[in-house]
Amino acid sequence: MAHIHLQDGALPLLWVAVWWAVATVILLVCLVRLRRQGLEPSRITLAALITATDFALFQVSIPLFGGVHLSLMPLTGLLLGPFLGPIAALIVNLFSAAIGHGGWGLVGANLVVNTIELVTASGVYRLTARWRDAIAVRATTAVFIALLAGNLAMIGIVLISGLQGVNQGIAATISGLSVIAAVNMGAGAVEAVLCGYLLAYIARVRPGILGIDTDGTKVGH
Repeated sequence: MAHIHLQDGALPLLWVAVWWAVATVILLVCLVRLRRQGLEPSRITLAALITATDFALFQVSIPLFGGVHLSLMPLTGLLLGPFLGPIAALIVNLFSAAIGHGGWGLVGANLVVNTIELVTASGVYRLTARWRDAIAVRATTAVFIALLAGNLAMIGIVLISGLQGVNQGIAATISGLSVIAAVNMGAGAVEAVLCGYLLAYIARVRPGILGIDTDGTKVGH
């Protein structure tokens, strides 16, 4: 998963403020949209369960290449949509910062990265709606592309912001970040397949969660 695992002070204060400002705008847009469309109690319950699951899995480190972990942020986008998903991502990032998994100042930047993953996954899944009978393929594709977009966003944020106390050129920084992104995408390929099968299973046993009626008709998210 794409996540900036840095402590407070790693990014210049100006850029910390910039990414928090962008994150605030994202949250305001989401809250306004959610208020307009309304939320059923079942959606709130689902969001709470997914948020708790995301946070728990986020803390599990897989001992490969120095440690990688799954995030399920793209899957969160598929299940909750691009407006409720960022709210869940904010809570996951705040709780993670509270236990030392990244700095408080990085919550804004990480929320931007997560939102890109959420929106990309949701968008790709909707764009492939003509593959209605291939939910696993659609979800796998959406999750993988979303994770790639998240990793690119992570690299972009670090390069734009710069790292304090690091004396190396842009080429060396890009090289190091590219290695991290490659490792993340290796784990991301596994996550994409798992999420694809999971979403197909949900569509079969609880289609209402995906906004699909029992006859296979899309009834809204």
